Amino acid sequence: MVMLSSCNVAKRVKNGDHLIISNSIIADSVHVSDERINNIISQKVNSGIRRYFSTPLKLHIYNLARPNIDSIIYANVLSDSTKVKRRIALLSKKQFDRQIESRRNFNAWLKRTGEAPVIFDEDQSIKTAKNLRKYYYSKGWFNNEVSYHVEKDSSKLAKVTYHVTKKKPYTLDSLRPIISSKAIDTLYPKFISATLLKKGEQFDEQNYENERERINTYLRNTGFYHFGQDYIRFEMDTIDTNYKVHTDLIIANRTIRGDDSTTTTPFKIYKIKDVNIYTDDNFENRFKAITDTATYKDINLYSKEKLKYRPKALTDAVFIAKGDNYSDLARSRTSRYLNDLQMFRYPNIDFVENEEDTTLTANIFLEPKKKYSLSFDPEINTSNIQTIGFSFGTGLKIRNVFRGAETLEISGIAAIGASENRNDPDAAFFDINEFGGNIRLTIPRLFSPFNTDKIIPKYMSPSTIMNLSATSQQNIGLDKQAISGVYSYNWYPSNTVTNTLELFNINFVKNLNTSNYFGVYTNSFSSLNSIARDINYIGNDESLFDSSLSNAYAPADVFINDVLAGNTPLTSSDNDFSTVNTIEERKERLTENNLIFSTSFDYKKDKRKNIFDNDFSVFKWRIELAGNLLTSISSIAGVPKNDAGNYDVFGVTFSQYFKTEIDYVKYVDLGRKNVFAFRSYAGIAIPYGNSNSIPFAESFFAGGPNDNRAWTAFNLGPGSSKTTNEFNEANFKIHLSAEQRFSLFGALQGAVFVDAGNIWNVLDNVTEDAATLTSFNSLKDIAVGSGFGLRYDFDFFVLRFDIGFKTYDPSQNENNRWFRDYNFRNAVYNIGINYPF
Repeated sequence: MVMLSSCNVAKRVKNGDHLIISNSIIADSVHVSDERINNIISQKVNSGIRRYFSTPLKLHIYNLARPNIDSIIYANVLSDSTKVKRRIALLSKKQFDRQIESRRNFNAWLKRTGEAPVIFDEDQSIKTAKNLRKYYYSKGWFNNEVSYHVEKDSSKLAKVTYHVTKKKPYTLDSLRPIISSKAIDTLYPKFISATLLKKGEQFDEQNYENERERINTYLRNTGFYHFGQDYIRFEMDTIDTNYKVHTDLIIANRTIRGDDSTTTTPFKIYKIKDVNIYTDDNFENRFKAITDTATYKDINLYSKEKLKYRPKALTDAVFIAKGDNYSDLARSRTSRYLNDLQMFRYPNIDFVENEEDTTLTANIFLEPKKKYSLSFDPEINTSNIQTIGFSFGTGLKIRNVFRGAETLEISGIAAIGASENRNDPDAAFFDINEFGGNIRLTIPRLFSPFNTDKIIPKYMSPSTIMNLSATSQQNIGLDKQAISGVYSYNWYPSNTVTNTLELFNINFVKNLNTSNYFGVYTNSFSSLNSIARDINYIGNDESLFDSSLSNAYAPADVFINDVLAGNTPLTSSDNDFSTVNTIEERKERLTENNLIFSTSFDYKKDKRKNIFDNDFSVFKWRIELAGNLLTSISSIAGVPKNDAGNYDVFGVTFSQYFKTEIDYVKYVDLGRKNVFAFRSYAGIAIPYGNSNSIPFAESFFAGGPNDNRAWTAFNLGPGSSKTTNEFNEANFKIHLSAEQRFSLFGALQGAVFVDAGNIWNVLDNVTEDAATLTSFNSLKDIAVGSGFGLRYDFDFFVLRFDIGFKTYDPSQNENNRWFRDYNFRNAVYNIGINYPF
């Protein structure tokens, strides 16, 4: 890029032409930075050219192409028959032709990938000046003036500056209604109270457009079935008004066009006369007669076969009610709810006008999906614990399982693999296995003994999910069995907000092979081994590992017990004693069985309009309480506590804690495929009551391709500790990320980023100062990583490659933390799918 930047950007600019390198808009002596206004400029500079820094990569790539490639090929090769014959003899005629064609293709690729220089065009500047005048006129500066100035130099470069003199703006004054239809005129006081046209505010043409849309929406939802925005117009008077705008709001009568005539008639309110649901409408049975009917809550249901749904299951999805005024909102809510059921293909709602009594008949046509669907998911994979593995998953989906539009999903997985390090050469090659199953029932309403319609109305598409799963793993880490069950409610208060209440979430994890702890956490074992040799507990050539024993790591457990019991030279004041004690506490925590009985609430507000929107925000908040119900039941039932002073359920000490997380993501579209993305996250989990620590599965970690990219996953923190654990975790986390994404060429994008954050222990049983958050002064241990990366957009996913450098490393000495290992040798290389946030 440095080499290309040194090239002449005007290399392909003809004599007499000038490459535009700068566009500026000056409004009343102030530089305009608003992207919306700058987008009015017809001739944009080449991508990469900025006001303060320029790297026009695409322009340089284009400049590498030869404009007269055919002439060059002819002059250098084809014009010399001897050279042609010699090359054909060396390569063959076919290869020679391919070589010539490849030069043409590469030249064409440079042009396609690059970007032609933007040459100054006087007509385009005149067009821009006119458009700027229109824009400022639309914002109330009716008397604005726009001119432009072009600064050209001898190196074929040009800078264009547009000067805007806005002058005094016009403000809104009076609003007079002229409404032809009496039915609409009667409602005028109601819908005008929320008008967007406020007296005294500066004129803005967009407000008039928004007001037209608002009035149309109101009238369409009040029963005016034939109404449309075209019937609304505004007439404004600004002659001799002292910079005031007098506005007439004109709403015309309905126009009915016939074959050879046009008539007008006042608008009328239409009411719903009947609501009909055709439950099995499809192409195959289009000629069949209706054989089954039912009526529920004034809604008629028709079926050409036996009715397969309970009437209430379908009528609950319909917001169009007999006797109500017609409403676009009721129609859209009905369509959305029917789609959310996932029972039907493209629900169709049709209104038939009854002219004799000004009513509508609503016909809802439903085409059911197949009741059963089967899926298969085979996989071959490798990882750091297995050389090769095979897995097979299958799932069965049953729709309308209880005739109430419920969905039952049953899935299972079976996997086998060959471990990377097999201790027993006589063991089977495939010594890793995992089996699991899952049952999920989705009910399209809140399944509750209480009536919740007033709290969570049905237009919020409420649903209930019951999920039960079980898995068993062998020869994977400590081996484990896990059972979990979830009972949750989901609803959508608006198009941007999603709420989830997990009323009950039960997780039980049983570790089966705890004797292999030091086989998994080898760094801890190495520390023990080193301490044992230092105090001559074992010889320098000996180990706490004995393969002849059924539990090969039993000597390590014996050593820990001897140290803590005072049977070695180590005392409680020694650092090595503290290290052994910490290893034992961590071992006990990670090998204990876990029982978590929790309740949680998730709130998500996503303002992203679609996948192409790059100017939005996402806010997530989660709060979780675990163990309170079991504690209350145990206390009331008089259950005795164990030796540690905690309650057990089925011999397992259940967890009790409070946990909350806040996550905020903001995208800012800077134009021309440049996006600035920012993320802030904070989470804390506080144990209390029946627990003095957080279960490993509920704790926080730092590092990795979606976190601080200068550290590998689980490798950062806690705090400034110099830990050597394979998995570092804690119960408090802060994370911040900022990333600038920009287009390079085609589907390839670049990015530069800065990540900051760390994890700490707080209000739990960890006492190590370096790992604990004790005050605001501990925030000096926030780690900072920075780097750059590439992204390739495959449309359906983005392949990402990032390189992270340790910019500020809190694990180093305080006076030597900045740029300590800031080099490619110590960088972390991340490959990921899709963006990190």
